[in-house]
Amino acid sequence: MKDHVHMCLSVPPKYAVSNVVGYIKGKSSIAIARRFKPEVAKIQWRAFWARGYYVSTVGLDEEIVREYIRHQEINDEKRDQVSLGV
Repeated sequence: MKDHVHMCLSVPPKYAVSNVVGYIKGKSSIAIARRFKPEVAKIQWRAFWARGYYVSTVGLDEEIVREYIRHQEINDEKRDQVSLGV
């Protein structure tokens, strides 16, 4: 799926996850707007990112999660082809 982002982050306990996610969403929206302004001028920037997000702890399975993220696009394409009967 090209409509979402996977990230594996390490957030120190002194920072709230919600603040880190808000910071990333805010700064990346500004950067994208500056770089691609003509192409994305019609997008309402309040709706650029979804309101929510999903967070989970990784622990001992971090390398498995990283591998999943690395190959997510390939896995999504394969799943889409199967669901479409291609």
